[in-house]
Amino acid sequence: MAKPAKSERSPARHRTIWLSDTHLGTPGCKAEFLVDFLKHNECETLYLVGDIIDGWKLRGSWFWPQEHTNVIRKVLTKAKRGTKVYYVTGNHDEFLRKFVGYRLEIGNIRVVNEMIHITADGRRLLVLHGDFFDVITRYHRWLALAGDFAYEATMAANFWFNRGRRLLGMPYWSLSAFAKQTVKSAVNVVTEFEDAVARECRRRELDGVICGHIHHAEIRQLHGVTYHNCGDWVESCTALAEDFNGKLSILNWVQIDHLNESPKVTPLRRPARNAAANA
Repeated sequence: MAKPAKSERSPARHRTIWLSDTHLGTPGCKAEFLVDFLKHNECETLYLVGDIIDGWKLRGSWFWPQEHTNVIRKVLTKAKRGTKVYYVTGNHDEFLRKFVGYRLEIGNIRVVNEMIHITADGRRLLVLHGDFFDVITRYHRWLALAGDFAYEATMAANFWFNRGRRLLGMPYWSLSAFAKQTVKSAVNVVTEFEDAVARECRRRELDGVICGHIHHAEIRQLHGVTYHNCGDWVESCTALAEDFNGKLSILNWVQIDHLNESPKVTPLRRPARNAAANA
């Protein structure tokens, strides 16, 4: 994979950044792009919204290249320099949940299952990974594991599929993203997940929710609250950011035009157009 293009620009400054579903410990993690993102973005508070380290995958086979270590180092450096970091546990890093009751804190990093974030303009947002609202993950673990295996197989097929498209002079196209967005059962699961998270947020009389889990970045109004999803760093390389006025936006960090041994990568380094929302 080609390295992200370097930039001499000063880091962008945000009040808050949310990252989720980096899946460190898997071949699919776009760790080099994530290091580049962390290098060029500063914040007062950083939320790691679950599935940061993929414990499911690491239990089966060990995969941990230097780029993944570099991500951890960047986060630790930010914490050392004063950024408050909250590690919100997810289903793939559920091994950390047993430590939450002991208020596990490492330096300026705190491990939690969920948090209430108060924006600069006073809104109260529920921050959690979201797997508790996924009926498959919560009640049918064997099916979730099978689905995870199928997802990895789809990602592998996606590589060869796009290699063929490149040889034909065609642009990159995400087979896995297409499958998730068009297969009726998958769409239904995603819709039920989003509805459940939003309804829980409304039940708690909060203004919005920020989650991950389904690998699809989005900001929209749902059931009277603002639903935010961070996306992921396996397919889309997205994050959420809050400015110093309390406005939240989706940051699309790179545009991958071709996925092959030497893909063309265009660093965007700016919020996605029409991706901002302010409830």
